[in-house]
Amino acid sequence: MALIKEFREFVTKGNILELAIAVVIGAAFGSIISSLVEDVITPLLLTPALKAAHVENIAALTWGTVKYGNFLSAIIKFLVIAFVLFLVIKGLGSIMKKKEVIVVEEKPSSTDLLLMDIRDELRKR
Repeated sequence: MALIKEFREFVTKGNILELAIAVVIGAAFGSIISSLVEDVITPLLLTPALKAAHVENIAALTWGTVKYGNFLSAIIKFLVIAFVLFLVIKGLGSIMKKKEVIVVEEKPSSTDLLLMDIRDELRKR
């Protein structure tokens, strides 16, 4: 029974739940990025470049039995994923900075104003 109780406490800790949510969201984000690379970037940017180089399918590039086209494709996909993640993190960072500025620029609450009035009255005496 103690083992089950400890396991339940372990699983219900905030860190574990947040980690599980992050993994699920990360997997979904990975599929979005894969779709971006395969369905948007490849047809728009990579396909014209490959046609200019007289290569129809990058994955089909081989040198003997070495399939270096698959490797090149994986490198391109990695670079695009890394760049998109960089942009997302940079965007979130700027949003967080703006949010901090907004918090700093807020007017004092009514309680704070009342306390300031009391302070000012006490200084006058």
